[in-house]
Amino acid sequence: MGRVTELAVDDVSTADANFYDRLKPLAASYARTQVVRRVAVVGNQPLQSSEHRAAQIDGADLVFRVNGFRVDEPDAPPVVGRHTDIVVFNRGVRPTPWFFHDYAERLYLMIEPGRLLWENPKIPAFWPADLGIVTVPNREVILPLGRALGADPRDGGHWATTGTVMLWIAAHLFPEATVDAYGLSFVDEPSQKSWDHAYGDSSPVGEEHLIELESRLVRGWIDAGRVYYHR
Repeated sequence: MGRVTELAVDDVSTADANFYDRLKPLAASYARTQVVRRVAVVGNQPLQSSEHRAAQIDGADLVFRVNGFRVDEPDAPPVVGRHTDIVVFNRGVRPTPWFFHDYAERLYLMIEPGRLLWENPKIPAFWPADLGIVTVPNREVILPLGRALGADPRDGGHWATTGTVMLWIAAHLFPEATVDAYGLSFVDEPSQKSWDHAYGDSSPVGEEHLIELESRLVRGWIDAGRVYYHR
């Protein structure tokens, strides 16, 4: 697949590129292959059982999951696989039974867009004392993504969902890799007012998110061939 630059060319400054350059060796160290050729980015939309999808996700070199995710249980029908390498979350996350499983074998990236305006910088009280966190810098990730969406988080208090941030980070970290995305409901349902989750109750779409803009942006990546979206 040829490299498509629409994700980065207009919005990545020297500082942005340095952030991804610094993070890439750490992120790649969690991969199962020396060279990362295929990345799976898995959202939390409820999906039907699929052996093919589950095997495709678990067969990726590196698997990203987001917030309160779930993975397949050994005795349950296959849906989204079981492998997890990198977890992208916000500090308001509600940990699921799978969130901290094998946490010593995963990389946890915390986004903090709310700190641009009001969010408390403390580490979540439920966080294991022996688990480190890599915090994602707003200046180098959230603000460039906001510009790509056409929404400045500092002025309007609008920023991308954690799922879109996860996809943006994965594509920037590994621009040479195939990026396969799953379970991002806003791609097909940009007017939804609530989220259904693979685990737990539904919740309203936060006022800080303009998912119509996110749908348009991600569909552009799909149409350009930078992201492959699997339903």
